[in-house]
Amino acid sequence: MGQVHTATGPLANVELPTGRLALPVEGDWVVGALGVRQATLEAVGDWRAIQSDGLMHNLTIAGLFGRLTSASYLMPQFPTLRYQGHVMRQGQKVGMADFVADAPWMPYTRPTILIIGTSMSAGKTTAARVIIHLLKQLDLQVGGAKLTGAGRYRDILAMLDAGSDRIFDFVDVGLPSSICPPEDFRQSIQQLLSLIEAERPDVVVAEAGASPHEPYNGSVAMEVLADQVKCTVLCASDPYAVVGVSQSFGIQPDVVAGIATSTTAGVELVEKLTGVMALNLAAQSSHPKLLSLLKTKLGL
Repeated sequence: MGQVHTATGPLANVELPTGRLALPVEGDWVVGALGVRQATLEAVGDWRAIQSDGLMHNLTIAGLFGRLTSASYLMPQFPTLRYQGHVMRQGQKVGMADFVADAPWMPYTRPTILIIGTSMSAGKTTAARVIIHLLKQLDLQVGGAKLTGAGRYRDILAMLDAGSDRIFDFVDVGLPSSICPPEDFRQSIQQLLSLIEAERPDVVVAEAGASPHEPYNGSVAMEVLADQVKCTVLCASDPYAVVGVSQSFGIQPDVVAGIATSTTAGVELVEKLTGVMALNLAAQSSHPKLLSLLKTKLGL
């Protein structure tokens, strides 16, 4: 728990369990989770950096608490809190894992559309919304999942709004952020995939937050899912980044989308550099091509 010390600027809001935003005032107490964030374009912070003064920051609007250690000069001021203690019940410290439902392990067999990025804020959530919307037009039961990143309910609510029948993310298995030892994350993602498998969706649209190169265990998620991935969508912030991620991971995406394809010049450069189809998914005219690709990859 943290007591709000400063609460000014656009980052002062706190995401509630419903996904709504509330603006706290100085002196309010907020319950969050200690964690780690390493966002290349925004901010870096860690709960282990909290010092004896108890000063900490809300590293994401969703209540990921830690001490800010680095921030982009483009970012507004982060709200500050002072550590007040842990939530306790019957003398025991309460953690997110205490609220994870027991589920038997199940082998994951769902056909999956995997969305990865060259960085955060590359357009992955937008791509997920469009893909889910198109798949629902085929009368399919669609599961939406965010496998890695820093917890934010808004992202998977966007999948629900697009028509996903069920939504899942790593928070469902007790992780405030997917930055953790790879062996721990491997166990957690297997648990998450078992939850998804139990719902038996016809297809899953899965987003791996940030980039596979960043410490959110995106590469582990890609490895675990490899056998079930039918189509890979790479969202890029820059045409040249497509080449970098593709070569470094030895992957050939089926389609490139995201900010890099926002203009015809970007589309043409991506296709020239990679030979991969590039689509501006913000343009309705690109949707028939994407739908045709999805149907082919899913064998529909």
